[in-house]
Amino acid sequence: MTPTTIPPGTPAPATTRRAAPIIVGFLLCIFAIGTAELLVSGLLPQIAASMQVSVASTGQLVTAYALGVVVGGPLITVLTARMPRKGLVLGLVALFIAGSLVSAAATSYGLLVVSRVLAALSQGTLYAISLVVVTAVVPPERAGRAIAIVVSGLTVATVLGVPLGALLGQAFGWRTPFLAVALIAAAGGAVLAVAMPRTPASATGARSELRVLARRPVLLAITTTAVGFAGVGIVLTYLVPLLTEVSGFSGGAASALLLAYGVGSLLGNLAAGRLTDVSPLMTVRIVFLGLTVVLATLPFAATWQPTTFVAVLAFGLLATATIAPLQGLLLQHAADAPTLSVTVNVSGFNLANAFGAALGGGIVAAGALRWNGLAGATLALAGLGLSWLAMSRTATAPQEA
Repeated sequence: MTPTTIPPGTPAPATTRRAAPIIVGFLLCIFAIGTAELLVSGLLPQIAASMQVSVASTGQLVTAYALGVVVGGPLITVLTARMPRKGLVLGLVALFIAGSLVSAAATSYGLLVVSRVLAALSQGTLYAISLVVVTAVVPPERAGRAIAIVVSGLTVATVLGVPLGALLGQAFGWRTPFLAVALIAAAGGAVLAVAMPRTPASATGARSELRVLARRPVLLAITTTAVGFAGVGIVLTYLVPLLTEVSGFSGGAASALLLAYGVGSLLGNLAAGRLTDVSPLMTVRIVFLGLTVVLATLPFAATWQPTTFVAVLAFGLLATATIAPLQGLLLQHAADAPTLSVTVNVSGFNLANAFGAALGGGIVAAGALRWNGLAGATLALAGLGLSWLAMSRTATAPQEA
């Protein structure tokens, strides 16, 4: 991976000795946030009964959280552009903890919605700063792996955090999982409070962040995320119905396949991190090409259980493998003021999930559940084309200041 310039306000290379605890601190925080983002999905009936609202209305808590990330992330990043990074990180962790505690104590549906949005406001900026900081405290040749480790917090949240949260909710009530994620975030914040060095206020203001965001390669990288990752969302959102209704798996077997998908995602993400250290662009192209092939063959593989298993495992290996190289590619082009660009890219992932789920839902409603993979393959192929366009237009052109 090409060495990146350390942005103003981030730790200097001398902090490399603190890299491990800093990465662990961010990993705990990202795991807590990733779990909280999806936690409601496993607690819908309990929350609906407690708040005396419909399950459909309770599901809108997921939408409220997503909107908080998409809108709040860039806004908070711009407003806090000149704040010292350590104080900002700890403040964002405190904001997430406060939102989670209010969720646990909420006595009305309206307050629960507000608390979810409050917790979501911290996600985009905290996630962006975590990637910027960890790539600054490790040698340049290990930056991709550092990104992958932090990103794995989201993967582990999907594989373990959400199911464990659902079990906690069933055993001790739906409020307990919100307390648990608050405690995990507090633990991560405590580690960062000790390990993360103090830095002066960033010299990079909102104007610089916006100017960097407007660069063609940065915009193309973000567009690549929003378009290409939507192909994953189309299939993943409706994977369980595909496994049960088309492939004929039982509900228990489908859950086991989801676990296999999650383990594959974790391994694929870590492998992609290592490849990103060699070349983020090459890794992006390999992953999107692989996704295109796997998603295009999924409708045909889904008719026989052995090939379905292989296809789901391959899908898992590639699904989150896009994240580290896309972030690495973005950081190359936005090194001098990266926080807003990375935050908007995080919003791009959320928009991709929302768009993919909506498009996939339309296909399912039309009675074509089996063919979601072809739509996903089309978007993955578009992501591949956009990644090629991003480099072909900027490989020889100097970046704007």
